Amino acid sequence: MSKKIKDDQWVWVVVQDPEGNEQFLGQRDETKNISFIPTFLEKEAALQCMNHFVLERGHKYEVQAIFYEELVPKAKEQGFSLLVLNESGEVLDQIDP
Repeated sequence: MSKKIKDDQWVWVVVQDPEGNEQFLGQRDETKNISFIPTFLEKEAALQCMNHFVLERGHKYEVQAIFYEELVPKAKEQGFSLLVLNESGEVLDQIDP
């Protein structure tokens, strides 16, 4: 769990295909050998970083809020870490559920 984020705090993630068959946008950092869900403390930060993500053509993407305590078990279930990023894409925190 994160020391910076409270369980009942809203965080922001990018959702792929929000109108059906939705899933969190995951990314892969080959240099660090980590699969992660980009996570943000503010919606504007998530929107500013979307241009830096690897996105699949033909899919719609939307920034959505989720309670941190709901995101953590879903990330763990899928084998993803959470990287809390700022608007420049710098890592503020790495959470390995």
